[in-house]
Amino acid sequence: MNIPAKPYPTGICEQLEPLVRRVLAGNPSPYTYTGTQTYLVGAGANVAVVDPGPADRAHIEAIMAAVGDARVTAICCTHTHRDHSPAAAPLARQAGAPIIGCAPLALSDDGPRADEAFDKSYTPDRILADGEQLSGDGWTLEAIATPGHTSNHLCYAVMESGAVFTGDHVMGWSTSVISPPDGDMADYMASMQKMYEREDRIYYPAHGPAVEKPRQLVRGMMGHRKQRERQILRHLESGLKTIDAMVPLMYKGLDSRLFGAAGRSVLAHLIDLKNRGHVARSGEDWKMT
Repeated sequence: MNIPAKPYPTGICEQLEPLVRRVLAGNPSPYTYTGTQTYLVGAGANVAVVDPGPADRAHIEAIMAAVGDARVTAICCTHTHRDHSPAAAPLARQAGAPIIGCAPLALSDDGPRADEAFDKSYTPDRILADGEQLSGDGWTLEAIATPGHTSNHLCYAVMESGAVFTGDHVMGWSTSVISPPDGDMADYMASMQKMYEREDRIYYPAHGPAVEKPRQLVRGMMGHRKQRERQILRHLESGLKTIDAMVPLMYKGLDSRLFGAAGRSVLAHLIDLKNRGHVARSGEDWKMT
């Protein structure tokens, strides 16, 4: 899906359903679509904020304007890439609210990153385990552990409405980048299967449009990843050895600026295949076993 032309509804509070509002951050890019979507949960005396986004003063003020006279009782991050969590700390100070949700993550990457870097300053007041819930005035959020894009990724289900905030785990505009060493393809596929087995009504991702047929999209995404795996094996059988040689053939028509991201996901596939005994690695070269 191509990124739509500007203007975007940056900073505007949009009502999506009775318990869910959205405020778009001003950080569009080839990796963030039109920007990070921050969600407000609740329509009464208190609200939760999901994925507060980048530490941009204008975005934080837009969130606070959307909150209005309500009290923020929880600031929840799906994961700690820098387009999702840096606003948590300044928003917590301004709103007097706790940061509750995914675990912090300290990681030194093994190569150039193609998606957003990690937020090393993220410090939650409380970490949610899979299945734990937060409640407020007329709303309940349940944490769903979905490692894969990152090891600390959580989705959040609105128990009253069947909506799920999927962060970067499932997006309607693009597949998620799985970037080792923290990104893990086996974990991602297991998390996708977990989401497929649920009966959620709608997904609200951090980037891109809402997903109105969640199980259909998840099934298609799992099939797409299996297809990528088969492509990799065919390329290895044909004599290709490196990720750089595979990516242009596997991602025809892709903007070359995104080859780095594609290569990280190919690496994640190869590591998964290696762990399952199908391929072997020697430096930058890969081969069938």
